[in-house]
Amino acid sequence: METARTSGYRSGLVDLSLGQVSREIFVNEEIYREELERVFARSWLFVGHDSQIPKPGDFFASSMGEESVILCRDRAGEVHVFLNSCRHRGMKVCRYDEGSTAVFTCPYHGWSYSTDGKLVGVPYFREAYRSKLDRSQWGLVEVAQSCNYKGSVWATWDPSAPPFLEYLGEFATFLDLILDGWDGREGQAEVLCGVQKWLIPCNWKFPAENFSGDAYHNISHRSVDLVGIGPSGQSRRDMPERMMSRRLHVCIPDRGHQTIVYVLPKDQPTPPAYQNSPEVAEYFRHCEEERRRRRTDAHGRLIGAPGEIFPTTALLPRQPRTIAVWHPRGPHQTEVWRWFLVDRDAPAEVKKFLRDYYIRYSGPAGLTEQDDMENWNYAHAASRGTIARRYAYCYEQGMGCAVEDWEWDGLHIPGRVVEITQAQSSEEPMRNLYRRWAQFMEADSWDELATWRSDGHSQLRPTGT
Repeated sequence: METARTSGYRSGLVDLSLGQVSREIFVNEEIYREELERVFARSWLFVGHDSQIPKPGDFFASSMGEESVILCRDRAGEVHVFLNSCRHRGMKVCRYDEGSTAVFTCPYHGWSYSTDGKLVGVPYFREAYRSKLDRSQWGLVEVAQSCNYKGSVWATWDPSAPPFLEYLGEFATFLDLILDGWDGREGQAEVLCGVQKWLIPCNWKFPAENFSGDAYHNISHRSVDLVGIGPSGQSRRDMPERMMSRRLHVCIPDRGHQTIVYVLPKDQPTPPAYQNSPEVAEYFRHCEEERRRRRTDAHGRLIGAPGEIFPTTALLPRQPRTIAVWHPRGPHQTEVWRWFLVDRDAPAEVKKFLRDYYIRYSGPAGLTEQDDMENWNYAHAASRGTIARRYAYCYEQGMGCAVEDWEWDGLHIPGRVVEITQAQSSEEPMRNLYRRWAQFMEADSWDELATWRSDGHSQLRPTGT
């Protein structure tokens, strides 16, 4: 029997010619250390939403990979993302989850920073430093680039990374489904209540691939569907939409983003989903009519479903409407943060109804998400053994079925598409995720990763891709 190699990343761990991925990429500690540098230090990562910091001085303590960061609004109203670490000895300068402040003061030696990151207070500046410390050189470390896109705030540590919208590419259409208003107005979302946070004993790639578009694990949620966890208290959350739509797996290969999306037939109204409350039902009925009126193009027929922006941001645009981030906390643990979203001008009764439904469905106490966590927990634990690591995972489902430039009834979908209306499932989204992950692990610079800037064909392809 061949023994497993236990060093770091090497070509062939992602072998898409066979539809196989080595378990090493989930459990190997050296690979994990490498991906912190090659993936998380170079990617665009979701930090938070500007509705969490509406006024000057407001802050929200977030995370980028393993780095603690501060999302804040300075006195002039500008949004910043700073490394949450004092430049003197590294202590966190912000130890609260959120709030408002005029300065961030390190509790260790008292260095103080304004909300624009400048070092403004140094104890014994005249006496101990003889007024010679150049405070302009010792401000908080700010991310290389940040972007506020329709209220969602993203950042990267890499100054050579492409701008966020270029990084997003044609996937912007699917991100818009969660950030725009239910009635089609741009950027109407706000965060509802706080952020749920919890730990799962698994590698971050398990939830990332699941939300990339795993349509195969419905057996896990059978009991929840029988209970009737949908917003109307019956069936699954999206059954009426699902039954009347064309269902697709959509992948943007040169970016590594992917999603499930439903396409309604032309001139077919969206079926009602909130029937337990007349006020809520009327609100969504009106919003659906307005969306069709505003979005006269074919994209008004799109209904978003689970998706993933590479590497760690998961989208669920409909029911419930959430953004999740899979924060790595070592190779064997993931900290999940989940934001719930709602239209900012929705009536109070609608927000209350959605809050109750969201909590019932998602998060550590949500009936559905508990099923997922159970799977990832045991899958990870069962892959750490000496023998288990010799056997790759199978990702063969739907190989060779993806098409370019999918079109139906006047609607064109970008990227590589697998229709799963009849097939029910494919693993094209997972192959797309690991293809991009392997490219990041092998590329030395963004010149090699931004293949769309040249001929669109990557020079870094895992075996068989």
